[in-house]
Order: sequence, then C-alpha cells, then structure tokens
Amino acid sequence: MAMNLPKRTLGRTGLEVTQLGFGAMEIRGPKVWNGRAPSEEESERILNAVLDAGINFIDTAGCYGLSEERIGRYISDRRDEFYLATKCGCNLVPTEDGKLNTPHTWDRDTLLRNIDESLTRMKTDHVDIWQLHNASPDEVREGDLLDTMQEVRDQGLVRFISISSTLPHLHEYIDWGTFDTFQIPYSCLQPEHHDVITKAGEAGMGIIIRGGIGKGGPEGEVAPDRTVDVWEEAGLDEVLPSEMSPSELILRYTLTHPYCHTTIVGTLNPDHLQENVAAAERGALDAELYNEITQRVQAIDREDR
Repeated sequence: MAMNLPKRTLGRTGLEVTQLGFGAMEIRGPKVWNGRAPSEEESERILNAVLDAGINFIDTAGCYGLSEERIGRYISDRRDEFYLATKCGCNLVPTEDGKLNTPHTWDRDTLLRNIDESLTRMKTDHVDIWQLHNASPDEVREGDLLDTMQEVRDQGLVRFISISSTLPHLHEYIDWGTFDTFQIPYSCLQPEHHDVITKAGEAGMGIIIRGGIGKGGPEGEVAPDRTVDVWEEAGLDEVLPSEMSPSELILRYTLTHPYCHTTIVGTLNPDHLQENVAAAERGALDAELYNEITQRVQAIDREDR
C-alpha cells in the first residue's frame, strides 16, 4: 500500500486531495463511445486498488455508462476514504445499434434528475464536487443553471459547484467567481491551457486536470493522435531520462504545474495504476528538465492547435 502520494489543497474548497486522482470513465462499460467492456470483477479490482494505493479523489459522470453504478456497488462502503466528483447536464440515449449517445441538456429538470440518479447509483448522500459538463456561458445563463446548482448545494446534496470547460469560455467563468473548481485538459502535449490554469488558481479556484498523462504519449494504448505528433515534433525522446518512461515524463510534467491540485488518470490495468502511483510519488520534474520540455513544445508551430 502506497501512502506517500503528494497532496494539494483544492483551492478554496479546502479539500486535501492527492495530486494523482482517478478518472472512472474507463469502467463505463461497452455501450458508451465504443468503450472497452470491463467485467464487474475488473471494475471491482481497479476501484479498490485505487483506494488501496492511497488515491483519495475519484471523478466520474452520469453519462459514463456503468461508472457511477459500479462506484456505488464496489466502494460505497469505503466512502469516507475518498472525495467524489461527478457531472451534470447528462443524458443517456439508446441508439438503434444498441449503443448509447450522451447528449447534454441544460435545464433545471435535467440537473435535478442527474443529482438524484447520481446519489442513488453511487449509494451516497452527497457529492463533493458537482460539475457542469462542458456547458457554454450562454447555456448556463439561459438555463438559470447556477441558481439550480446553488439550490442543490444548499440542500446539502453537493458540497461545491464546479464546471468542466475549456478556452475560450474559461476566462469568463473565472471572472464570474462562482465556481469552486475547474476541470481543464492539460499536459506538455496539450499545453494550451497553461496560463488560464494559473489565472484560475491565482483566483482561488481548485484545479482538476484531465488528460494529464497525454494518453500515455507514444507508448499509449490508444491510436496515435495529435499528442503523439507533439511528442515527436518537440523531440522529447532526446530529453527523456534513460530511467523514465514517456508516460512518467508526461505525468510528472503535469504534476509540476504549480496549480495542478489533482489530475485524474484512468486505467483498468492494475500494473499501470501502480506505475502512475510510483511516478506521482517521485513528484515534480527538476526545473532544468521541465524548462527544456516547455521550450521545445513552445517552439513547435502551433497554428493548427
């Protein structure tokens, strides 16, 4: 059991979270976004392994298929060991081919249904972080969503109201000063949000980073995408220490950002989980390596990103 994971205070929430969190999308099941089909046994094993490793922050969503249900089934009896984040605005709509679409609806009824279903599925009486799932500022205003979220918070069903978002919307949301945390994509292979993360952190908001391991980089299990191109164009193999894997370099780069309070990394593989835990325990990169990576990535022509 690992007990040395670094912790950070999640902004003004005051929650002391492990800098390595767990993203529970991977246990969603086979019908959402053509996802993998983990068995109940695999889901139970990885969720308990996450807690056994000392990770105390888990992020999910109602539109992640079976994810919430499996959290409730397998670790609700350990609820006092972790902070729980989920999302709202979610729908699950069956398609003719037996899969599920996940459109979002931005109105009061959907948000109230979402929190009721989330609490029931996860067998808990509250969610710590309740996030709008990529709504635009206009959608938030038109649906009076903040009023609904604050009402749910005042009922004690959620502790903090938050949003998962990206540029260009983040600047406006920070100026509102309403959300307690932001979930933002970021890594050395997807660095566009570096400065706005700093802006939000300096304003007192908690920062939850997604994509912080860059899908594993060139050794990841997903098909090659733009993040792999960035790795190659920046020549990061040239600065990769001999004892370090690409995924460790990417993860520790993310952890080095001064306002990375937690980064949610998903996996079904217990070995990968332990590798991530070991990397997180080794902590931030040294300043020379961190700066070299930053300069190399910044030097890439970024007109297409």
